[in-house]
Order: sequence, then structure tokens, then C-alpha cells
Amino acid sequence: MATVPASAKVVVIGAGIVGNSLVHHLARLGWRDIVQIDKGPLPNPGGSTGHASNFIFPVDHSREITDLTLDSVRQYQEMGVFTQSGGFEIARTPERMEELRRRMSSARAWGIESELVDPAFVKEKVPFIEEDQFIGAFWTPSVGVVDSLRAGTIMRERALEAGALTVVPNAEVVGLDVEDVPSGRRIRRVRTDGGDIETEYVVIACGVWSPKIGDMAGISIPLTPAVHQMISVGPCPQLAEREGEISFPIVRDMDTFCYERQHGADMEVGSYAHRAILHEPEDIPSIEQAKLSPTEMPFTSDDFDPQLEQAYELMPELLGAEGAEMRYAINGLLSLTCDGNPILGESLVEGLWTAAAVWIKEGPGVGRAVAEWMVDGHSEIDVSHSDIRRFHPHQMRREHTRLRTTESFIKTYGIVHPSEQYESDRDQRLAAMHDSQVKLGAVFFETGGWERPHWYESNAPLLEEYGDAVLPREHEWDARWWSPIINAEHLRMREAGGVVDLSAFEVFDITGPGSLDAVQSTCVAQCDVPVGKVVYTPVLDGAGGFKADLTVMRLGDEHFRVVTGAAHGPADRSWFADHAGPDTVLTSRTDDIATIGLWGPRARDVLASLTSDDVSGEGFAMLTCREITVAGLPVLASRISYVGELGWELYVGVDAAAQLWDALLDAGSSSGVVPVGIGVYGTTGRIEKAYRAVGAELDAERTIVEAGMQRPKVKAADFTGREAYLAQRARLDSGEAPETVLCTMAVDDHTSASGVKRYMLGGEPILTRSGEPLTDGHGHHPYVTTAGSAPSLGKHLLMAYLPPEQARVGTELAVSYMEELYPVTVVSADATAPYDPANERMK
Repeated sequence: MATVPASAKVVVIGAGIVGNSLVHHLARLGWRDIVQIDKGPLPNPGGSTGHASNFIFPVDHSREITDLTLDSVRQYQEMGVFTQSGGFEIARTPERMEELRRRMSSARAWGIESELVDPAFVKEKVPFIEEDQFIGAFWTPSVGVVDSLRAGTIMRERALEAGALTVVPNAEVVGLDVEDVPSGRRIRRVRTDGGDIETEYVVIACGVWSPKIGDMAGISIPLTPAVHQMISVGPCPQLAEREGEISFPIVRDMDTFCYERQHGADMEVGSYAHRAILHEPEDIPSIEQAKLSPTEMPFTSDDFDPQLEQAYELMPELLGAEGAEMRYAINGLLSLTCDGNPILGESLVEGLWTAAAVWIKEGPGVGRAVAEWMVDGHSEIDVSHSDIRRFHPHQMRREHTRLRTTESFIKTYGIVHPSEQYESDRDQRLAAMHDSQVKLGAVFFETGGWERPHWYESNAPLLEEYGDAVLPREHEWDARWWSPIINAEHLRMREAGGVVDLSAFEVFDITGPGSLDAVQSTCVAQCDVPVGKVVYTPVLDGAGGFKADLTVMRLGDEHFRVVTGAAHGPADRSWFADHAGPDTVLTSRTDDIATIGLWGPRARDVLASLTSDDVSGEGFAMLTCREITVAGLPVLASRISYVGELGWELYVGVDAAAQLWDALLDAGSSSGVVPVGIGVYGTTGRIEKAYRAVGAELDAERTIVEAGMQRPKVKAADFTGREAYLAQRARLDSGEAPETVLCTMAVDDHTSASGVKRYMLGGEPILTRSGEPLTDGHGHHPYVTTAGSAPSLGKHLLMAYLPPEQARVGTELAVSYMEELYPVTVVSADATAPYDPANERMK
């Protein structure tokens, strides 16, 4: 092996599955002068890759994680290191069986062969299991195990054979040097105990040690090393005569949070049921100190004993066989994050990248995605939910990560509702009017640390007023983390008006001589507009996929204000900062400015009662903004609507926000105006208007044409993604249908086989009326991107991308929900709103 070289184009820190995948894909894409270093020996340097159980279940409720997993399996198969065994997820309770039905929805949506089976089917394939211990199972034939150490070796060798890579094992990183540059800070040097390396790029891909390495450059990589317990029992005579490492399906005993996985003549039992046992990266023992390896900690049997007893109940003859004993037991370390997603992408230090908190099942997919991102500026698989720049400052604290992972560890095999909220480390960011909202009975959901009212219990009397028009949900799962009050608030907003707290908006100003160039080169829409104009615009990546969807206000010749959502705010702000020139200043205003929405038929009357400024239709046109005085307070009013009603976004200093909030509610009370939660703003009001949302309908794998958001013309000024966007439009202009089309559908009948009406929540597959799968031009199966009530229409609406031949108003299809088919009909095959399609109500 080589000694530490003096320079490199890129240094990859880590030789586990991710680091090895990354050097392979960087070399495949043409990069040379790659150096890979690890403080441990090869092929097993002592990280999580070396002790992981290495099985892969492909179905995840997250499309992003599923895509990365399926891509990884393809790569493992191509290398010949994947053994398909099949796998069961068994249910001991009716509640778990219901969750397995939801897993079937995800399997159908992602195109993964799976089925629900009875205990006898499981017993046939796993003869040593006790079928009276469970009531059913989820069977996935494509489950398998991988030799991740061999896979890493193959990928590393391919990069070496290409002449692209220098590998340096047994070299420990002791420092990262960064320097100030006009755009901020940039990586310059990796310091190791074997010498320093001058470099343009560094990728931190060293798993549980990543936060420690990130600290050397002053960046936060918010993951925590956490224990996953595993034992190996054997030799088991039932397994001894079988060829190879595995010949029986893997069993996940979901309700006990355990798994059983054959490994030769042994049966491995792993547990996620114990207490959260977390470690600090600095406390992981060195290679010299570790008894086995640094990530194989001493076993704590008290934590495992209850699960061992349950495993014996499930497989008594196997685990209790004569001669079988516990031959191996560890507290193995793996990486957890506060939201369960990996940490990928370029940090706030230019040239310093991360590829951390990645499991074996995602490793090669992540390696390919990050390599493409580094080389091309974007990846084929959208990994925006894993972007390191998604984190807000409070989420970068180790304390936040520790609290969230302590809470979430037990959810690894848990039944997690799509809307489920964390309980730990809350109240990090409170709106100025928070006390008022508490008195109004606000039920808070968290976004980006902000406590946002989802609905107000003070509006409960509206339920009687609107009766069944609130579309009540009788099934507990459908109604969990939801209230019919949301739909009542929606109807009152449509009838009179609503006041919405939008303090969670990410707001930043772009100023200076280069400000126009900065927004023009970033935004699709024309931003060279008169002062006082509001521009709604997509933001694209280089391949023409969605990066963001936001509004820009021109407040001066050299002053633009960008407003975007809290969930993607830090990443959006970073994107603009990366594309700003040296004569441009970007300033966050999120903590200085609160936003309050006022919408509904009486919105103009309410605002007019509080201001002497002209807020008439003629005096204050749509998509314009200006400073006005409201209740004696200076306010930037922007006439725009995300709920399809007349109204404004009102921007006010945080010190005056509570006063403005109270003034609006007081002025509107006599007209029936009420406080309205994000349940209306983010779902019911939006879906009735077929408004698209980033993270749901809009992502890097979708195009403006597919989303039906193209405009008559494309501005002459260049912008990121323009060439790709023009090519997409040209295909459409030539008569070529898009690969897929975003549509809105209405559910025609909610009645389940039990007679209970069911309401979809999102993620469900769209099928033919007879239940046959559909496939679009990308080879993807349609699934619900947003589901929600449309109280004004008396319907439950679904949004989904459909194959062009089904994307026609009136097409009759079906949605599969909990393994039952419900009839749906396409009501919009473009961006036309199902409610008020002519936008009369916004005038």
C-alpha cells in the first residue's frame, strides 16, 4: 500500500462500503488523482461495514431510500456478492398486520414484488419457526444478503485498475485545514499522522467517526453512534447441512423489534428493542484498545435478555438445539440521525463533502449519487431529503441529535404514522404570537424547529355548524394526527376568511450590484421586473429537475427578497449563496421578520379597516408588493395566495407581529374570520387548487413539463437548467408526450369491505380499476404524492404522476389503500384547479 501523497484532487476519508463505492464511481466518471485513507487496515478497517448483518430488505416507505437501496442491490448483483434468500416481516398483532398492508402499498408503489401470507406459508419456507406465535407476514422474495467487505474490495480494486486511486490504510486524520475565500471558506488540506495532503475536495465517509472529522473543519455532521445488539447462536443442526452462508429466508419479528438471520450453521439474532445506547464519536476506542474492532462494543446482556426469550419462543427447536450456544455477541455501532436520513452533499465549507449515516443496503447507491453530484452537479436519484444543508442551526447541535435518536431508536421497527410528531427538543422556534395561539388551543406540528399551529381547538364549534361537510374520518389510523377542525377552518376561510401564521417561512435578502444577476441566473421566471413586483418561480438543477419552488419580491433596483418554506429553507438559501457573485450580499431575515397570511372573501374588508392605504383591486394588483401601514405598524404586504383566495402575505418585524396578529383577528371577528392552521394552508387549500409542493410533487426527478408548470415563453437570460428545460419543451412542442403527467384525482367511493370509510394519506399506488399496475415512461409506477380533503368540493383528492395515456380528465382508475381498491377519477390532467379553475376568488 502507498504512503501518504503530498497532493490529490480529492481525498476520501473512509474505506467502508460508502468510501469504497465513492472512489469507484468517481473513477468511473472520469476523475483521477483520488486518494483514499483510513486509520484501519484493509479489507476490514474496523467500521460498521465489518460487523453489520448485511441483509437487505428493499421496501421502505421513503421513495428516496428505496431508490438508493434498489440501485445498491443492482450493483451488488453485478459484482456477484449478493445472495437472494427472500425475507419475511411477521406480525404478532392486528395493528402490525395493518402496518404490513401499508408496506404492501409502498411495495406496489415502488414496483417491488411482495405479498401478504399466512403463517403456514412462512412455516413452509422456514420449517423451524413456530407458526402459532404470529398471525401473518409480509413476504419479499428479493430480500438477500451481501458480502459488503468483498464488494468494497472489488470497487476499490476497479478504481486502482483504472489508475485513478491511491489507497493509504493505517493513516489517521488529525486535522482538516480550511481557508477564507471570497465566497466563504474552502478546504485546502488533510493532515494525517503520515503527512499532509493538499487537495481540492474532501469527502468524509467514515461513518460513526464523521462528526469528529467534521469538527476539525468547523462543520457539524449531526449523527450519533448508536448500539445495535446482535448475537450468533450455533452450531444449529437444522442449518449445518445446508450449502453456503444462507439458505433460509430472513425473518424480521417486527413486534418484538428483532430479526433472525441464518449465517452458515449459526442463527444471528439482532435487536432494536433495547434502550437507546448512544456514544460520542470521541469515545469510540482505538484499534489498539478494542477487543474485537472499534465499532464492536462489549455486549450488555441485560439489554438483550427479553428479546432472546422472545426469539426462543419463535424458534425454540433451532435456538435451543443441543450443542447450540451463544458464540458471538456484540453491541455493534451504527449511525443515526435526527430524522433517520443519511447526511450527504457539500457542506458549508466549499469542497468539503459528506457521505455519512449510510447503511449497507444504501451504500453503493449513495456512492454513485454523491459521485454524480460532485462531478455533474446533480445525481440521477434525488437525494434532497438527505442533503446536509437541510439542517437548521438548532438541528446541528449534538444535544438535538442525541435527544431525537434516543426517541427514534425504538421506531426502527416501529409502526410510525406518516404525520407522527417528535416529542423531544421541541419549542426551539416560537412565533411572536405563540402565547395567543396557545390560548386559542393550537395543536402544534414542528417544521424546521418552528412550532406551527396545524389547527385550533377554539374552532371546534364550527364542527356543528358545518356538519358532515367536514368529511369526518371514523378509522383511527386515518384520523391520527388529524382533526375535522382542519376542514371546518377551511370552509370558514372560503366563506369569510382566515388568518394564518407563516412565521416558519425562510426569508432572505439578496442585495448589491450583482443581485439581479444572482436571481436571474438561479430562477426560471423573469426576475428583471419593476420594483414592487412579486415573482413565483421554480428553481432547477443542471438536469432540469426541481431544486426549489418559491417567490421573489423585487424591493429595489438592487434588492430582492426570497421567500421559501421552512423544511427546505437552509438548502434553498445555500443554493442562492452558491450562485451569487462577489458583488452580492445574501442576508437571512428569517429571525427578523414574521409572516402572517390573510385570505378569504372578507380579507380586503379586514385589511382596509386597519389601513388608510389603497388595498382595492385596482390599487393593489395581484403579484405586487409594497409597504403599507396596518394597525399603525409598518408592513410589507404581498398580494399572493397559496390557498386560492383573495388576500395577502403580510411581512412585519417580529417585535410587532403579535400586535398585528391580534389586530387582524379582532378586526375580522365580526365578519367570521378565524385563525386557520397549516392543515388548511399546506393541504386542503393547496390541493383544491392543484398547487404543487416541493418534496411532494416537485423533486429533482420531475420536470416543469411533467408537472404541467411550463409557461408560454422562456426568458432570454441564462439560468441553471435552462438548456435541459428548453429540450423538454422542444420535445413537447414536437408532439412528443411527456414521460409522465401530474394529475389530480377524486376518490369516488371510500367504503371499505368492512363498511368503514377510509381516507388515503399519501404514498399509495394508483392502479387500473381492476387492480393492474401502471407504468410511466420512466418505468415508474404511479403513487399518491399528496392526499387530502377538499371540503369545498365534498371530495377527498389525490395527486399523482400518471402515464400520458391515463392523464385525461374522466379516466377511471383505482387507488390501493391497506390492500383494498377504491375507485378514483381524474379531475385535472394539468395544473387546472379542481376548485375555482378561473381563479375568480383571488380577484
